[in-house]
Amino acid sequence: MTEAAIFDMDGVLIDSGVHHRAAWQALLGELGEEPAHPEYWRLTIGRPSEEAVPLLLGRRVPEHEARRLARRKRDLYVDFSRGGVVSVPGVRNFVAALSRLGIPRAVGTSASRFDLDRLLVGVGLRRHFDVIVTADDVMLGKPDPEVYELAAARLRVPPDACIVFEDSLVGVEAARRAGMRAVGVTTAHSETELREAGAERTIADFEGLEWTSLAAG
Repeated sequence: MTEAAIFDMDGVLIDSGVHHRAAWQALLGELGEEPAHPEYWRLTIGRPSEEAVPLLLGRRVPEHEARRLARRKRDLYVDFSRGGVVSVPGVRNFVAALSRLGIPRAVGTSASRFDLDRLLVGVGLRRHFDVIVTADDVMLGKPDPEVYELAAARLRVPPDACIVFEDSLVGVEAARRAGMRAVGVTTAHSETELREAGAERTIADFEGLEWTSLAAG
C-alpha cells in the first residue's frame, strides 16, 4: 500500500514551463549562441541549471562558468515569473485533500530553496509541505535518485511506499531508481515518453484525481 506522496515542483505543482523556456531563450540570446538541439528546452527539464547549461550549449563548460550562467538564468526566470505563476489545475485541491487525510507529503525538486519558497508561497501551496528537498540539499541531480531517497528518509516512509508525481523523463527515472512508483504529468512530455521512462500511468493535471485510487496501486 502506498503511504506517501512526493511532488516535483516545476510542471507538477507550478505551471512554470513557459517562464523557464523564456529564460533559457533569453540567456542564449545574451550569449549569441544557438541551441544545440531544436527542442533545447526539453534537455533542461528536471535538471539543476548548472547541469543543463552544457547540454543547452552542446559543449563542455567550466564549472565556475556553468554556475555563473545558471545564476543568470535564474535571474531571468525571476524577471519573467513576476508576471505571475499559476498552479497546475487541480493540484491545490488534491494536496489539500492529502493534508486532511494525514498523508505524508514532500517536494523533491531540482530548483533552489529560494525559488521553491517564493513560488509555492505565491500559489498557496507552501504550507502543505513540511518536507522539502531541493538542489541545495543533494550532491547529484536527477536522474540520480538522491533527491527522492532523501525525501523518503525525511518523511520516515520506505521508498517503496512512496508515489512520485513527475513531469520530466529524468525525474521519472530518478523515482524508479529510488524504488518508488511514478505518475507522469504531461505538462512537458507525452504519455508515451513518460511511460517509456517508467511512469505507471499519466495524468494531464490533478482535476478529479482521488488518492484512494492511487494508493491501492
